[in-house]
Amino acid sequence: MAVRRSLGEVLRRVTRVLHRAQTRQQITGPGRLLGRTATTVLCLLAGLMVVIGALNARGTDLRPGRNTDLVSLVQSQSRHNTDLAHQVTDLRREVDRLTEEETGVDPERTAELDRQSDAAGISAVHGPAVSVTLDDAPESVAAEGVDGDLLVVHQQDIQAIVNLLWQSGAEAMTIQGQRVISTTGVKCVGNTVVLHGIPYAPPYVIKAIGDRGRLESGLATSEFVTVFQRYVDAYGMVYQTGFEADAQFPAYHGSMELRHARSLAGGPSETPGNR
Repeated sequence: MAVRRSLGEVLRRVTRVLHRAQTRQQITGPGRLLGRTATTVLCLLAGLMVVIGALNARGTDLRPGRNTDLVSLVQSQSRHNTDLAHQVTDLRREVDRLTEEETGVDPERTAELDRQSDAAGISAVHGPAVSVTLDDAPESVAAEGVDGDLLVVHQQDIQAIVNLLWQSGAEAMTIQGQRVISTTGVKCVGNTVVLHGIPYAPPYVIKAIGDRGRLESGLATSEFVTVFQRYVDAYGMVYQTGFEADAQFPAYHGSMELRHARSLAGGPSETPGNR
């Protein structure tokens, strides 16, 4: 109703102005009258647009930033993905429980399932863990002659650390607190890394449970780490290691569907993230 009243008031003002212009036509002449009328109409139309915009906006921004919309969409989708992953885990546990009730409990079989669950990453574990933190160079760094794309952490950097830790005897692993399993894939999307459908921004923290000496030795003797350290020294990128005496790793939540794989006899696995 307020919008209609405001539009009606503007139209009445336009009518009064045009009527006054018609009255002056005999005094001012057709040329000057046409110019004044055109100017008046344009001003009134501009005012009309301002009034309509203000009424529709109701104090809010009619053109919100595109980036803000995208960030909100990503955050919303991330929460949705997390909820779905937990639902899948709950359903899997329910299936396991019903299966045990149907077939009965075999102590030997239960012990073997527990061992396989630990290896598959679907049960929580704890133990001594080595951590590696990777981060981009500061935004203020602008290295002449160096592609800026080389001063940020990419999926291949994270994957290289993951593979080094597996090769050095890691028994369990997490990235950004998410459990890494055989079907885990690390993907770059813009300036974020997506893990199990959830995007993460740097710094990236990779943790591995296992023998501390073997894990740290595998990192220290790696050619990849040596090269990465040069960028740390030259451009301020971050590579830090740490140790926790008793790290707690959560169970993996989500689907364990395997889409593409190849046996060792036929060559390396096509599934990203495999050891």
